[in-house]
This record gives sequence, structure tokens and C-alpha cells, in this order.
Amino acid sequence: MTGYDTLETRSADERAADQLKALNAQLALNGRDPAASLGDLAKLPVLRKSDLVAAQKAKPPFGGLPVSNLAHVFQSPGPIYEPGGVGHDWWRVGRFLHAAGIGRGDIVQNCFGYHLTPAGMIFENGARAVGAAVLPAGTGQTDLQVRAAVDIGTTAYAGTPDYLKVILDRAEEMGERPKIAKAAVGGGALFPSLRAEYADRGIACLQCYATADLGNIAYESAAMEGMIVDEGVIVEIVRPGTGDPVPEGEVGEVVVTTLNPDYPLIRFATGDLSAVMPGASPCGRTNLRIKGWMGRADQTTKIKGMFVRPEQVAEFVARHAEIARARVVATREGEMDAMTVMVETEAGDAAAFEKSVIDTLKLRGRIQLVPRGSLPNDGKVIEDQRQYE
Repeated sequence: MTGYDTLETRSADERAADQLKALNAQLALNGRDPAASLGDLAKLPVLRKSDLVAAQKAKPPFGGLPVSNLAHVFQSPGPIYEPGGVGHDWWRVGRFLHAAGIGRGDIVQNCFGYHLTPAGMIFENGARAVGAAVLPAGTGQTDLQVRAAVDIGTTAYAGTPDYLKVILDRAEEMGERPKIAKAAVGGGALFPSLRAEYADRGIACLQCYATADLGNIAYESAAMEGMIVDEGVIVEIVRPGTGDPVPEGEVGEVVVTTLNPDYPLIRFATGDLSAVMPGASPCGRTNLRIKGWMGRADQTTKIKGMFVRPEQVAEFVARHAEIARARVVATREGEMDAMTVMVETEAGDAAAFEKSVIDTLKLRGRIQLVPRGSLPNDGKVIEDQRQYE
């Protein structure tokens, strides 16, 4: 494997030492004390999107965060305003594009949006980092997209997983055959059946996990065994509703600290669920791997007219040392909402938890004691089993 750079094949000790140094530089920019180890990150508060929205309203446009080298300002739903830079591989997508085999000699048909939101610029910046040329196609106007792909001879596609199929199907209808042989996708689920269809059409398709706030977080290599965490971020998997890291392999919320000094986000909660995979990728890259997107961590659910949030479930668990995990299950009994609190514990008296349930969840519910390790490893602390159709 020829890597993007030597960072991808560092030893775990080298990476940890380098990341600690970079982390402390980020903490200093944010006016925080230095960390003695990467484990100290868990002591810091989690920054949620709702916190960022509130901070940006109080101190526009970036909530008082120490932004530098500003070249662009983007708007995402919330609204949240993100800074953008033009430095080399500023969002670190070049690393992913390199892993997807895209580089000099390629022309990338960039079908991510360029208006207000940053995805188009994120992928353009990455393409420049690997020496590829870019057709700034944006979204829609499929007939023109086909025409351009054929006339220019674009060799690679960047965009959402499903829009490439729209272009290819329309090309067939028009009697045209684009030369696209590589696809770098994000912003949605890449289903195995769709990847297989692209492969049948001679297109190698890999996906990344990136956000407007953080840039690239993790990406696939040709090994296609999980997603390799990017070298410019520190990823933690925490129990939803808390900032507490979960054991390796357990599903939880993805929390990211970016090491980009231009926009130093510390412990930014993505709202996405994933899990750490054991071992290293067969491709030779040595960084941590995650399983990719596994759902949303914000499982806030209204039961009996009251919102129940993951942090409330976490507070309930924190009150009792004898509880390993808990899961709130919402169901219907007749025409009424019902709530069951499943509690992983070796305790034998469900009544002992009734007061805590009422105090933390603000609702009465059935309490079901279950053995440790029996709740599903899916990151859910609130499960809505009610049927809405």
C-alpha cells in the first residue's frame, strides 16, 4: 500500500504522543488546561449541536470559538455556521480520495452541493489535495451532468451514494457511456446492493463519514473492512446522553475532537451511533476503525405527553452502582402509552428503583430486571415500539 502520508502507518504509541501534543495545542486555543493523557478528554464537557446554535446566537457567527484563517462561511440546518479554509486538505478529504484511488489524471464530477452548505467545497478541497481536476457539477440538471461527463471524460464521481445511479441510468437512456470508474460517496447510506450494482458497471465505490463541522471523520479503504478514523481527529464512542466512553465494541455516540487549529472543536457530539472495531485494517493503515453509521444517538421520545431523553436515562443509571445499563421501551396498551424500564442488574427488587425512575424520567413505568449483558448492543437507551401506521 502506498499511503497518503506516513501518519497512516504510525505505531499506536507514536500516534497517541502526537495526538496529545496536538490536543493540548487545541485546549490552549480554547483557554483550557493541558491534558496529561488522551484519557483526560473524557473529563471535559461534550459540545452538542444545540449548544453550538445557542452560542452562535449569543456570539455570532461562530459562538466565540477561536476561528482563524477564515476563507468561507457556510450555513447548515439549525442554523449552524461553519468556517471554511483553503489550506492544503483543510477538511482532510484528500486522504479518503487517495484511499479511493483518485489522484492526478482524474477529473472528479463533484455532485455535492455548493450553495450555502459546505459539502461541495469540502470535496473540491480534497480533490485539489490529491492533484485531481474538478467539474463543479453540484446537484440536479441530470441531462447536463451526463453531457458533461461524456464530453469532458470525467473519471471519478463524488456525491451522495444514490445520485450516481441517477446519472448512469439517464446516460443509458440517452445512449451515452460515461467513463466514470471510481466513486467517493458520503452524506447518506451506501447500501450493499447499490455498491454491488456499481461494481457490476465497472465502478469501485468507497464511502466516507464526514460532517460540515468536522470534515472527514473516518473513511473506507479498498479493504472495505470498517471505516478507518482520520489522522486529524480524535474519536470517542460514548454512552448516549453522557460523555462517558463505552468499552471497545459497544455501540455508542460518536464524539469527535478535531486537531485543525483553524477551528478547534473539542468533544463535538455528532449525534451518530457507531462502535470501535478490534484490530487494524488489512490495508496496512494502523489507526482505529469504527463500524460506520449505525443510527442516531438522539433518541428523545414523547411518552404519555412527556419527552424522555437519553441523558435522563443516563442520570437514572448513575444513581445506582448496581445498574450496568438501562433501556426505556415505549409501547401501546390499548389506546394508552406504556413505558417499561429494562434494567441490567444483579439486584432482585424492582421496587427499589421506582422512586429513581419517577425522579429522573418524570413518569411511572413498569420496571423489568434483566441479567447483565442481555440488552442488545445497538446503542439504544430509548426504544419506541409503537406503531404509527
